[in-house]
Amino acid sequence: MNEISHEPVLQQFPDAEWDEAAGAVIVPLGQARTMAEWLLGHGLDYCSNVTGVDYLEREVKEKITNDAGEVETVTRTEPARIDVVYHLYSMQNKTGPLVLKQRTSRDNAEAESLTPVWRSCDLQEREVFDLFGVNFKGHPDQRRILMWDEFEGHPMRKDYTEPFDYEWEPTPHNEILEKHQKGKVIV
Repeated sequence: MNEISHEPVLQQFPDAEWDEAAGAVIVPLGQARTMAEWLLGHGLDYCSNVTGVDYLEREVKEKITNDAGEVETVTRTEPARIDVVYHLYSMQNKTGPLVLKQRTSRDNAEAESLTPVWRSCDLQEREVFDLFGVNFKGHPDQRRILMWDEFEGHPMRKDYTEPFDYEWEPTPHNEILEKHQKGKVIV
């Protein structure tokens, strides 16, 4: 497949950013649905993958050239966030991928659902909701898909800690069953 240029997207949406390291277009807040509809109209007819990436707050060192022309290393703090990443293709033109990212804070994580644009986002956005806790505005059927309804938390978040006991696990197995047999799990 031939690669898709991100330049037309950045021209159409001047508030969008290009993340060179990730090779992704970062969607401006509140414009994901509009951008997705524009991309669909320009031949990107298939979303193959939707996933979440969790970033805890971290310090990043980067080299800059100061006013005196000297190169120095500065440290800045990047806030915690969750990125929802979409891989888009044109099946008709046999081109792709174009990677889009919706960024959201970790607290009350929220993104726009692109399921109304690409039906293939449906189950994958539910998975991101279930495992990362991202609420998708406009999703037609947002509910857990992998974890059981009573499960607390979102297990793919980097700060998730599994409970000592899995009293809510429907059928204990493997390690949990061994812990039960050794008496290490509170029932």
